[in-house]
Amino acid sequence: MMKIQIGTTGKTSGDGDLELRPGGMVVQKRTDQSSNVSRVIRVRVKYGSVHHEISINSQSSFGELKKKLSGATGVHHQDMKIIYKDKERDPKMFLDLSGVKDRSKLVLKDDPISQEKRLLELRKISLHDKSTRAFSDITFQVQKLAGQLSAFDTVIGKGGNVEEKNLENLMDMLMNQLVKLDSISGDGDFKLKKKIQEERLQKYVEVLDLLKIKNSTQPQPQMQPKPQTQPQYKKQGLLTFDEQVPRKPIASSSSPSVIITTRWETFDSHSTSAATAQTVKPVQPNHKFN
Repeated sequence: MMKIQIGTTGKTSGDGDLELRPGGMVVQKRTDQSSNVSRVIRVRVKYGSVHHEISINSQSSFGELKKKLSGATGVHHQDMKIIYKDKERDPKMFLDLSGVKDRSKLVLKDDPISQEKRLLELRKISLHDKSTRAFSDITFQVQKLAGQLSAFDTVIGKGGNVEEKNLENLMDMLMNQLVKLDSISGDGDFKLKKKIQEERLQKYVEVLDLLKIKNSTQPQPQMQPKPQTQPQYKKQGLLTFDEQVPRKPIASSSSPSVIITTRWETFDSHSTSAATAQTVKPVQPNHKFN
């Protein structure tokens, strides 16, 4: 096996000397030996009619310079491009290797193409997050509806009956979830998950259709008539006429007629005896003696 030895410097055909930068990147060697030591430089950047003076490390990249300018100008670093010596500089290029020194002048311009790409990417991410939240909500609702479907299946399978209204409501809720799921857009794995959920909902709808048919063919339970109950007078503290006036045996025809009344009177024992003494008179014998 051939061994390749890499040093800190090297020669290439016509490209000049190379050096190994921190991080393992091989770049063209600086012509100015004093530039091997990093130092802070100040560059003047023109943006429109405003000039910004930025202090930055001489070995920084143009991308790092954009981030510093983003705080000063309010423009996103991906929406700008830097012009140095009438040439747009790549964000990955280094300032010192491009010849940028202390007091160098640069020009900052807006990049509408990069801005449009960034906004489209942000919109795509936002739509994906929204679709993910909506899909999670639909999945949760479908699990609840599946529980209701399982309960109806158990009742009907044992010969019981379910109200037609409950079955219709469950069907409406399943169809609503299908409509919501169809309105969600997505790509890749999300599209596959959406398809699986649609097939699951369609299966639930088919099972519910069969349950509705089976439920309608089973005999409906007959309502038992409620027994008519007599009014509970005793609970209300009332008595019937039969309880208030006890029945008395009917007297024979030979006995004097008896008047029955429900009116009760109280008599004093003394007055009763006195009335008896007044009403009862001695009877004289009718026998004649010769």
